[in-house]
Amino acid sequence: MPKKKTVKKVSSKKTKAYPAPDFLVDLLNARSPTGAEYEAQAVVDQYVENEVDTYRRDTMGNRFATVNPEGDPSLLFAGHIDELGLIITYINDQGFVYFDTLGGHDKTMISGRRVSILTKNGIVKAVTGKRAIHLMSAQDRKKVPETHEIWIDLGVKNKEEAEALGAIGDSAVYDQSFELIRGSVGVARAFDDKAGAYAVMEAARRLTKGKLAARVTAAATTQEEIGTRGAMTAAFSENPDFAIAVDVGHATDSPDCDPRKYGSFKQGEGPIVCRGPNINPVIFERIIRAAESNKIPYQVEADPRPTGTDARAIQVAQSGIATGLLSIPLRYMHTPSEMVDLADIEHTVQLLVAVARSLKSGERGIW
Repeated sequence: MPKKKTVKKVSSKKTKAYPAPDFLVDLLNARSPTGAEYEAQAVVDQYVENEVDTYRRDTMGNRFATVNPEGDPSLLFAGHIDELGLIITYINDQGFVYFDTLGGHDKTMISGRRVSILTKNGIVKAVTGKRAIHLMSAQDRKKVPETHEIWIDLGVKNKEEAEALGAIGDSAVYDQSFELIRGSVGVARAFDDKAGAYAVMEAARRLTKGKLAARVTAAATTQEEIGTRGAMTAAFSENPDFAIAVDVGHATDSPDCDPRKYGSFKQGEGPIVCRGPNINPVIFERIIRAAESNKIPYQVEADPRPTGTDARAIQVAQSGIATGLLSIPLRYMHTPSEMVDLADIEHTVQLLVAVARSLKSGERGIW
């Protein structure tokens, strides 16, 4: 079982601190913008490499942890370790830094944030800025600023000082770490998809104990936020019989989420099991049976097209892979303070383990 990191809360009532696993906390706090996943890679290496039968890296930066390498059938778990970020594109004469976005940002969220820039000399702290509301016209106040109208302020006086700190192509993330705010409910900059990456790697660690017929490989994939790119190469190289991608999904139990449009999914009620064209019916039924036989709570989502997850790439790799998708309910996706109930992450790990243990030699996803 994973080591636990107890995070204390300040409250007017006496409540128990929820034991957040060290592995999960360290992964959430790792800075890993798309294409620069170094810190998250190091966390996975630390917690997983010596716990599994075989472990490898590839040229995309993916990490692969395999248990029972001679087993049959083969099963791939995939969760991505990259997160949203900013990439430096220009530095002006006054030392202000301009950037483009890595992944799909809500531009209303970017300005006024503390950021950490990943440079060759280490982390550089800065803030994002734009023209203050007092200096805007009434019309300007109604507009969402374009990316080129926001900048990063290093607190320097000129371009020379700025270039001594960072360079074109350096990337940055919001300076926002993990925190528990109530019971098992936590907030973090990048539950999307550190929660899923943790779940698949933790499942692999737990599968090292007990009987297992299948070969199970957990992949921490890169560059999902710009087109599931790490999953493409991971699925091609592994070419498993079955696969389950784990990502986050929208919890629609907050205000202004119409269930007629988005479905009804609640935080704290278990992982969301996807059903639709992106999902192989054999692995879908196996996930549902495993959840019910092990009394693991779950919710079902219908998606009429290829999902915006690693499952999209995995399903059509090689000659086709029988792919499923689990989504951890999350509020406020792609913001600096995404919210997740850690109990949903734990139930996701349990469900992955249960599915893996249920597979028998010779089973395939042909239908």
